[in-house]
Amino acid sequence: MAFVGVALTAITFGAPVVRATADPKPSLKELTEQVESLYTEIESLTEQYNGERVRLKAAERSAELAKKNLAKSEAELEVRRQKASALAQHSYMTNGLSGALALIGGDGDPREYLDQATTTYALELQGSQEVAEVTKAMDAAARARQSASARQAEVKKLLTGLDSRRDKINKLIKKTESSLYRQVSRTVGSETRSRMSFPIVGDGKAAQAARWALRQQLKPYVWGAEGPGSFDCSGLVMAAYQAVGVSLPHYTGDQWTAGTHISRDQLRPGDLVFFYSDLHHVGIYIGGGYMIHAPRTGDVIHIARIAGRPFAGAVRVAD
Repeated sequence: MAFVGVALTAITFGAPVVRATADPKPSLKELTEQVESLYTEIESLTEQYNGERVRLKAAERSAELAKKNLAKSEAELEVRRQKASALAQHSYMTNGLSGALALIGGDGDPREYLDQATTTYALELQGSQEVAEVTKAMDAAARARQSASARQAEVKKLLTGLDSRRDKINKLIKKTESSLYRQVSRTVGSETRSRMSFPIVGDGKAAQAARWALRQQLKPYVWGAEGPGSFDCSGLVMAAYQAVGVSLPHYTGDQWTAGTHISRDQLRPGDLVFFYSDLHHVGIYIGGGYMIHAPRTGDVIHIARIAGRPFAGAVRVAD
């Protein structure tokens, strides 16, 4: 299974192996590819999970419908039994079933007669074909209910298995990303004003926008600028997303409401990160706790940690 291969690959790089010649540590490119592969696996697993949830709801609806049909059939059968019982009582009172009474072998006890007549002869008089149809429908409803219940149990078991696999992959992602960004941090530190190569995980528009922003490193901050030679903070964000076909306003306040708000632990490359209570500064998250941003007049676009800054929140504007 692909997952097993990915899992084994992800596990092995973190464990030292004693050999005559030590295995080389994976490069940033290799680590990035491993993280990419794990995210692909988790996305595929998520869709499987969503599909099973849809099937579970369908099974629950089927079980509920079968339950209602069974209750309806039982009610119909009970009505017919009551009618048959009433007919038997009437026949007995008018002596209309004297022959039947003799056949039953009763000793003239009306209670014994009524009990037996209600379940046999009286049912036939009431219309055995109708009773048979109702009984058949009731049996079918009972089987449908049993089948739907079995399907519910099966899907729930699948969901539990998918949950377990998802947890394992998420742990591998954290471990792999930790190795990846640990290497990055040795080079970048907390902030750098040198042109740096930084691994961006993902291939969606958000990741593409982050890569575009990285290519603008060392261009100067200019108030109100939106490229191509200089940018302010929201101008860099607007231009980066414009480059991948996503239109954003050139204003942090409007960029704050341009997507879905996410928590800090949900950040993915390309998400917008905002700072200060009035949201006057924004950067583009690139992974590992880092962002690319255009900070202030006299400075240049560069990579920096988001930690230690007055973080206000984050927004996802594209996948």
